[in-house]
Amino acid sequence: MPGKPSIIHSNPDIFGGTPVFVGTRVPVKTLLDYLEAGEALDVFLGHFPSVSRAQAVAALELAKEMLVAHASTA
Repeated sequence: MPGKPSIIHSNPDIFGGTPVFVGTRVPVKTLLDYLEAGEALDVFLGHFPSVSRAQAVAALELAKEMLVAHASTA
């Protein structure tokens, strides 16, 4: 996205192209799996200290923006 720093990266040499947080080998899906399981963001961050709070929040904001942008009207 122009003007926004990249927070998610996909490289075929890292987990076969699975999207990960920039500068880490932590898949973004892992954050979503933790939240889906009812874990707090702090639990995820404690288990994956290479991911900053700012990165995790930015990924969630991006997901929110994408969901809202692609929502169908009733």
